[in-house]
Amino acid sequence: MTGTPGIDVAVPPSGTGCAECLASDSGWWFHLRRCAECGHVGCCDSSPAQHASHHFRETGHRYMQSFEPGESWFWDFENQEALEGPALAEPTSRPEEQSAPAPADRVPQDWQSHLH
Repeated sequence: MTGTPGIDVAVPPSGTGCAECLASDSGWWFHLRRCAECGHVGCCDSSPAQHASHHFRETGHRYMQSFEPGESWFWDFENQEALEGPALAEPTSRPEEQSAPAPADRVPQDWQSHLH
């Protein structure tokens, strides 16, 4: 996948959490995904808002990488398959000390019942 259109190994992630969830007063996520083209960090499809999928539908940026510590797999939204890919710009995951789900002060007590 090195040199693949839709993957920019030089672009850093947009932050350490889901951009849209952080922009709201009550948003929270289960796991994070990072766009391999523009660096946008969004929440996974198990999360209530599914912002990574929304990002794909809005932009056409088809490749996302897990933004979880210890995970390096990519997801191709167009072909609906997991892939291996190149190393992206640092940091390659959320901070290990950051909880999952997060942000901790917004996660409801019954958070598991909100997952997809």
